[in-house]
Amino acid sequence: MEKILNPEALDQKIAECTEKLNDKLSGKGGKRAILVCGGTGCLANDSQPIFDKIAEELKARHLDDKVSVTRVGCFGMCSQGPFVKILPEDTLYCKVKPADVERIMTESIEGGKIIEDLLYVNPVNGEKIVHQGDIPFYKKQQKVALHGVSTIDPLEIEESLGCDGFKALRKVLTSMKPQEVIDEVLKSGLRGRGGGGFPTGRKWQFAANVNAPQKYIVCNGDEGDPGAFMDESMLEGNPYAVVEGMEIAGYAFGATEGYFYVRAEYPVAVARLKNAIAEMRKAGLIGKNILGTGWNFDVHLREGAGAFVCGEETALLNSIEGKRGMPRPRPPYPAIKGLWGCPTCVNNVETLAQIGYIIRIGS
Repeated sequence: MEKILNPEALDQKIAECTEKLNDKLSGKGGKRAILVCGGTGCLANDSQPIFDKIAEELKARHLDDKVSVTRVGCFGMCSQGPFVKILPEDTLYCKVKPADVERIMTESIEGGKIIEDLLYVNPVNGEKIVHQGDIPFYKKQQKVALHGVSTIDPLEIEESLGCDGFKALRKVLTSMKPQEVIDEVLKSGLRGRGGGGFPTGRKWQFAANVNAPQKYIVCNGDEGDPGAFMDESMLEGNPYAVVEGMEIAGYAFGATEGYFYVRAEYPVAVARLKNAIAEMRKAGLIGKNILGTGWNFDVHLREGAGAFVCGEETALLNSIEGKRGMPRPRPPYPAIKGLWGCPTCVNNVETLAQIGYIIRIGS
């Protein structure tokens, strides 16, 4: 994508991408869409061969101009994966295998029929449910931290732009003072989602109050708790939203550089985050003079080697600095003296994923 030079150009690009994504999801013009789960859980159960086979079948049947196929992030309820969703009907097929692809193409895409043995079965009453929105697990959900996940292609910045991406960044850079951003996050009541529960805005305020030539924002993606995959799902499904949250945090307390610290055991998340950073750099949403506002911000990625202790923020900072991952005595706290002795805020992936939503919607 070409570089976006100013807020007006971003507005135009967002409008174009929003229309394009809405058309795709609503089936405008009679074109249908197939969404295939590309989260780690489904990838481990052959969702990549399913995606590849669907793409091959569409081409072989000369349907690729009438039906699109997209790899998206985690649907949740991973015990029922791999998932294949057909739009605009909102038909959700569960526990799909590569061998089922031909039936889906022949019976569902070409024949317009529903394959009943691939539907979700309600364990309470045995009812087979066709539409994702009618499944009890999904029925009352409103995605905030997971905004856009399982809807957009996490490798395409234009799909993120079509799903409210970077509206919040534009807002803070053009119409909000740094203190106003901190105040809005304080009013929202957002607390650290890594487990400590410290008020996010208060942490930013501590760092903002320190007069220093260099400050850092660090995203803690070292999700070491056994069986915990929240951070992974967000980084795999919509990495752009997390980077946007990091940038807004940096603007709020004066950081010009951000570091992601992600477990190397999350190769899919790492790859998609690297792609997002590269795409944003190309679009001018990371780097010098972002949106022509004179504000600079750069992002770096570090991979953790699996040490559980590096989930603790000061041990994580030591690891980024190339030292042994050992906790530091506190005080001083990182917001006062952190990465390379500079004021540093360490926020969890889930915390940063919610920042854009808070700024867009309001506290």
